[in-house]
Amino acid sequence: MIHRRCLVAAFCAAFTFLVGLPTAQAADPFPVRPIKILIGFAPGGSSDTVARILAPRLSEALKQSVIIDNRPGAGGNIASDALVKAPADGYTIMLGTIGSLAVNQHLNKLNYNPVTDMAPVSLAIVFSNVLVVNVNSEIRTFEDYVRLGRVEKSKVSFGSSGIGSSGHLAGELLKSSAGMNNQHVAYRGGAPAMNDLLGGVLASIFSSPTDAVQFVRAGKLRALATTGSKRLDVLPQVPTVAELGYPGFEAINWYAFTAPLNTPPDVVQRLNAAIVTTLNDPGVAAQLRKLGLEPKPSTPEETGRYIRAESDKWGALVRKVGLKLD
Repeated sequence: MIHRRCLVAAFCAAFTFLVGLPTAQAADPFPVRPIKILIGFAPGGSSDTVARILAPRLSEALKQSVIIDNRPGAGGNIASDALVKAPADGYTIMLGTIGSLAVNQHLNKLNYNPVTDMAPVSLAIVFSNVLVVNVNSEIRTFEDYVRLGRVEKSKVSFGSSGIGSSGHLAGELLKSSAGMNNQHVAYRGGAPAMNDLLGGVLASIFSSPTDAVQFVRAGKLRALATTGSKRLDVLPQVPTVAELGYPGFEAINWYAFTAPLNTPPDVVQRLNAAIVTTLNDPGVAAQLRKLGLEPKPSTPEETGRYIRAESDKWGALVRKVGLKLD
């Protein structure tokens, strides 16, 4: 009888343990600690500005703190390298640019390919670049810009935040389309390039609206054209390059969120839902549009297809014009 009672007690204890085991081992719902967003450029740049606009609302949606982690250098490659080496748990993600996600692999020998070695989460924003010159420049119109750029040893330089950046690509696409001989000048970020433009050292920039519009409105820069398929709402008087004699010309800039490869699908979906909610927030959307940036939330699948298509498009241009790292 005592032996039987012992067996019954042992069975009950084991049953209780087994029933309780899944609950004891079940992972806590994601996220349970702060999430870090890697930015491949210095504070104050366009991608950093966007991340800081999104972070407060994103934090509310995830019910966790969102930390901006700037890793500037190598056209965004330092941040990208940090992302692919991070644990695939969703607590480190990146707000990548067209350069770091779609172009750099065609310019650099990387240990990874952003198209295949990152998990797409969502697109963030899209926007046109603005071709701007110093207000004191002899270049008064887009036609002046092209004409002077076609001179054999043209002095019409165009600066960018680095080789493979959106501004660089827009300039190279126009250079190829219009038969220009102007020279690209790569900087370590948009801010130093803008400083040289304002100081009269540099002739032009294909700039983001976040950097250019304030100076255009202040009368320090002259906007000649925009690079999208339609005019910018913040600069409605400025025509597109396509309108000015180059039908089909389009050089769109964009940012997207990615996570380390093999991040669990449910975690990617949780991040995607929070990002989509944030980008659809009327207050956030208004802040972005005020800067000339259009929110563009998407599914992870749509994001992956978009990044791949952009990589194919700009990779072809890199090969056509022979772009290389200096």
